[in-house]
Amino acid sequence: MDSSHRLFSFQRILAIAANTLTELTRQKVFYVLLIFALVLIGSSVFMARFSFQQEFQIMKDISLGAMSIFSSLLAIVATARLIPQDVDDRTIYTILAKAVPRFEYLLGKLLGVLLLLAISVVLMSALFIVVLYVREQTVVSETLRQMSRAPREQMDNALNAVRAAGLNIDILAGVAVIYLKACLLAALTLFVSTFATTNIFTVVVMVFVYFIGHLQSTAREYWLEQQTTGWLTRAFLALVALIFPDLQAFNLVDEIVAGVAIPLALLANTALLGIFYIGIYTLAATFVFYGKEL
Repeated sequence: MDSSHRLFSFQRILAIAANTLTELTRQKVFYVLLIFALVLIGSSVFMARFSFQQEFQIMKDISLGAMSIFSSLLAIVATARLIPQDVDDRTIYTILAKAVPRFEYLLGKLLGVLLLLAISVVLMSALFIVVLYVREQTVVSETLRQMSRAPREQMDNALNAVRAAGLNIDILAGVAVIYLKACLLAALTLFVSTFATTNIFTVVVMVFVYFIGHLQSTAREYWLEQQTTGWLTRAFLALVALIFPDLQAFNLVDEIVAGVAIPLALLANTALLGIFYIGIYTLAATFVFYGKEL
């Protein structure tokens, strides 16, 4: 059967995703990587006065924090432009006129953004890991030179301390959660863009959602600790938690910087939470988009 007449075609979704990725790269969104590189280079200037433990902590904090912010910003800005731009260019009418279901169109668009985010996060992670690894090897060399006459056990302990403070597997776990958070924001932005009139409106709404998502856990803990908290407040907090994702749950930077091992159960729960939100927002976007007049 011809793929153009199938109820569901993964080939059509991949074609839309590839076209979306091409359009996004033409918009020069990869300049965010240049900013990330400048942040890394600039931050290294201020690290000469610290011990290697403090230096690695600051480097991880700045780099992972910058990666989280830039990937989130990229997810929001890139996704907010998709539907309005296709409507302005009338591309959407051509695609939907070729017997492409609307849910395939949305899935293809979302997949294109997720591919862009994956490429961006991989490149930023590679840059971060290279910088951290090079600095770690430099500290190792300095430690060997300074402790050349020290006992073997003392030297091994010092080297182990350097390696423990430097590159470790928990950094990759943190990067994976950062990518999952960006994917969640992309799905939520796609949902907002299905009923928004302009991409500016979508970005403004998502900025508010971003801050609410990071502050709701703190506000919820504060209100629930109050003895006067009634059922109405609890119901309101539950509604907020249902509508707005708890983005603070995707923040593992503090644990990684402190050298705390990330439990596998926590990673699994965070991944399930992210996948749940992505699925809910994608379904909601599909429902609204089917009712949208084009």
